[in-house]
Amino acid sequence: MAYSSRDANYVMNVHGRWETAAEDERCIAWAREFFARSQPFASSGAYINFLTQEETDRIAFAYGATWNRLVELKSKYDPTNLFRMNQNIKPV
Repeated sequence: MAYSSRDANYVMNVHGRWETAAEDERCIAWAREFFARSQPFASSGAYINFLTQEETDRIAFAYGATWNRLVELKSKYDPTNLFRMNQNIKPV
């Protein structure tokens, strides 16, 4: 199974919303601070579908121990990266 954190008791998604662009800086800062402060209580994983398009650096982290095998399979069965939507596993 690609998703490796099935033993987690809870899932938390920090998902902020606000009304105007003028609130961007304050609200993004709040969400990031909340996320950072909750890290000590979290498992060592992330749910891939909660990642934003900007969080490409966390894709391997989200897949955990299965990452290397997924890259191997992607390289074998999709070397041209046809299936590249959402959080992409790039072939090598």
